[in-house]
This record gives sequence, C-alpha cells and structure tokens, in this order.
Amino acid sequence: MKTQILLPALFVGLAFQAAAQLGGLHTFSFLNLSPSARISGLGGNLITVMDDDVNLAYHNPSLLNASMHQQLAFSHGFLFEGIQQGYAGFGHHAGRWNTTFHSGIQYVRYGVFDYTDEFGNEGGTFKAAEYAITLGAARQVDERLSIGVNAKLITSQLESYHSLGIAADLAAVYFDTARQLTFTVVMRNVGAQLSTYRSGNREPLPFDFQAGISKRLQYLPFRFSVIYHHIQRWNLLYDDPNRTESNNIFAGDDPMERSDVSLFFDNFFRHFIFNGELLIGQRESLRLRVGYNHFLRQELQVENYRSLSGFTFGAGIRISRFRLDYGRSNYHLAGGLNHLSISTNLREFRR
Repeated sequence: MKTQILLPALFVGLAFQAAAQLGGLHTFSFLNLSPSARISGLGGNLITVMDDDVNLAYHNPSLLNASMHQQLAFSHGFLFEGIQQGYAGFGHHAGRWNTTFHSGIQYVRYGVFDYTDEFGNEGGTFKAAEYAITLGAARQVDERLSIGVNAKLITSQLESYHSLGIAADLAAVYFDTARQLTFTVVMRNVGAQLSTYRSGNREPLPFDFQAGISKRLQYLPFRFSVIYHHIQRWNLLYDDPNRTESNNIFAGDDPMERSDVSLFFDNFFRHFIFNGELLIGQRESLRLRVGYNHFLRQELQVENYRSLSGFTFGAGIRISRFRLDYGRSNYHLAGGLNHLSISTNLREFRR
C-alpha cells in the first residue's frame, strides 16, 4: 500500500496559499504562486500596476497593454527542500484590433521522493511536478478602461496520480494617468478539473475574487498598492485548539480570551496585502520594493519566535536592454522564496 505521497505537495500548497481554513480545500494551489521576482518582492500579488512588465498579466490579464509588445520574461524561484518553480511569458500587441495578447508557462518541480509503503519499506523513488499553460488577451474599451481574460490549461503529476484542469481569469482595470491612479477587480482561477487524481474525487480550484488600488505619489517617486483578496469569503481565521500563545498584534494578553473586536480586525486584515515600490531614475532604472501580507504572517509564524514571516523585499535594476529583478518572500522559519527574473524587449535588438 502506498504511503500518502501527496503530503509534501500539499504542504507547499498550504504555504503558497497561506489560507487558514482554505488551505487543503483546493487542488492546483500552485496557481497562486508569484510568477516573477518583482511580484514576490511586493507581497506575492500585484494586480494594480499597468506598465511594460508582461509578468503582471499572469494574475491580471486586463493589465496587458501596448508597451508589453515583444516583451519577453523569464523567472525562476528557489524554495526550501529543493523545490523550484518558474514562469516564462511573452507579450504581443495587435494594433489592428487594439488588443494585446500574452502567452506563458508556469511550472513547479517538487523534487525526488522516496517511494515507501505503510511499513517504511522503500520501493524506489518518484517525482512530482505541475504545469500551467496560459493564453490571455486584453482590450482597451475606452480611454481609461481595459478588460482582459486568461485561459489556462493545467496539468499535475504526483507519482502515479494525474490530474488535468482548465481555468480562466476575468479582469477589468480603470486607470487615470493624470492622477496616477489605478483600480482593478479580478476573478482568478474560475474553472474545474477535467480529470481527477482518483475516480469520483473531484476538487475545486482555488478561486479568488480580488480588488485593488494603486497610487503613485505626485512629489515622490513612490507607488503604493493595497489589495483585498477573497472577497467571496469573509472568515479567514483558523481556530486552532492547540494554540496557547499568540504573537498577533491584534490579540490581548490571553489569546484564549480574545475579544470579538480583536478577532474582527485580525480577520479583516488577513484579506489585505500592502506593498510599495520606490522608482529611482528617469527610466526607473532602479526599483526598491517592500510588501506585507498579514494572512501569510498569521498562518506561518511560529509561536514564541519572532520572524519576518509575511514580509517581502526586492529590488530591480535596468542594465542596457535587460531588467534584472530579485525578490525575497519570507514564508517560515524553515525557509522562504528567493526569486530571480530577467526580462527584455525584443524590439531593442532590432534598432
């Protein structure tokens, strides 16, 4: 009899999703991974910025625009225990249709595992990996409004277990260039499994309804974003019966006697991701980033230990025709994500 070989992948999915009661309820949780180092450095989610970064279209297709034409990007992330993930994307603008397209592929490789039975007898090794191929498009319907859609084909192989799925992202963005203000709404991962790991065991995808706002300051080269996720579900708290202490800043001295007010604010802030990006130089040649995900911090912190769980950092620099980015996401004391990205525009090589 096989051991529960899905446990390592499930743990990683929980860490990426950081979703308390949501964790473990969905399949294909890797769809919530950050596709690039820039996004990793900004709290793991950036649906509110419209510029030439084609990676942004993976989470929000309505951000696709003409400045992404011929933009090519590669990213690779290094996680704990040898788990690796990455994304490659390309953008193309069709002026005739006033529409911008993009394609991309995301992958997660969980590494090599020992194959054992319930008694611990080894029977070899196996691998586990998941992939998602994305095609998307956005059209600017008027001067300040753009709508977009992504279609994803998802495949997962965990030892002898296979699953295939499809998903879509639906999004709209309102942008006011005069005030440097952006507002967006996104419905992510609307879809279903086409085939399941086990017969009769159909699982939902990690659907997430999000909204966000971004503002660039007038007299300072700084842009901040606020993102509200899981609009469709209010309660994100996890009632842990084994919990005896808390580092929650919203809790009182005795976490077992937390007031309704503290519980309300804790749950409320779990829906938010805050991030900021300092843009230095005429062409924004240097970018410094910071983010905070309260959801991530509350679910992955270790009792009685202070850590940077939930905080993210990053930097990007433009060198000649290339933009290089680094992002660091602090998940847990056991490890985090180090993310590297490189991007360029193919038109730069034709001049």
